Amino acid sequence: MSVEDPVVITCAISGVLANREQCPAIPYTPREYAAEARRIVDEGGTMIHIHARTHDGRPSFEVEDYRAISEAIRAEVGDAAIINFSTGAVGVPVEKRVAYLRECRPEVAALNMGSMNYAKYSRTRKDFVFKMVFANPFEEIVELLRAMTELGIKPEHECFDLGHVGSLAPLIDMGVLEAPLHVDCIMGVVGGVPPGARNLAAMVANIPGVDVPGAPEAGGAKSHWAVIGISREQWLLVAAALTLGGSVRVGLEDNLYLPDGAMARSNGELVAKARQMTEDVGRRPATVQEARGLLGISR
Repeated sequence: MSVEDPVVITCAISGVLANREQCPAIPYTPREYAAEARRIVDEGGTMIHIHARTHDGRPSFEVEDYRAISEAIRAEVGDAAIINFSTGAVGVPVEKRVAYLRECRPEVAALNMGSMNYAKYSRTRKDFVFKMVFANPFEEIVELLRAMTELGIKPEHECFDLGHVGSLAPLIDMGVLEAPLHVDCIMGVVGGVPPGARNLAAMVANIPGVDVPGAPEAGGAKSHWAVIGISREQWLLVAAALTLGGSVRVGLEDNLYLPDGAMARSNGELVAKARQMTEDVGRRPATVQEARGLLGISR
């Protein structure tokens, strides 16, 4: 990728950790997801990353909840957005995660690329707000990859550290992963890579098939990459990705605040800011057709 390429603006619409006590704009019901999807598309977002919730806001891994949310979004925006399902979970069997992929067939599904400590730290409290071990062993990664290949779903490789990026090449060599790749560099989670432009550049330089001197090969295919910045560092990382030639993700899963510190009133406000920053550096948002081309998917 280069600064000449259009920018795929993805929005992570809800996540599973934050709730309405922290941000009233987080959607719970399919109708609310659809309303947020309309705001995202109207502001220039082209891909919507979904964690399902029940009507009362609890995280869900049930087929019926993923189906209801994706059908509501499709009814509202049609093909104007790429639908992307999460497969990340703690204590949820792979078979259950594959089930909602199989029944709903999103165009893209996120795939966590390695195990890690996953935490949030409070300098005020001098303690962790939460902490857990996020297990993603190679056996599960390969099982999910094979299911995605069978179902015609494009994997989105979520890499929280440089070692996760390094896990891509063996999977290509094994033949369970085919280029071109779509890779997200996730920065700002305690236990993963610290946020910063230099660390982002190092991660990008190790992605197979990326247009950087010395990057690993990916069978001649050109990889696509984006940054996911967690919490308040998000906007600095959006700026870094835009100037390095990458795409970006924003949304209420990752960050609740605009650059001026005001809480976002919708996902659309976060997407609008990302679009403005894209245009301010002389790039432009990708159309949904261009996004599908850059990600190597067809519909």
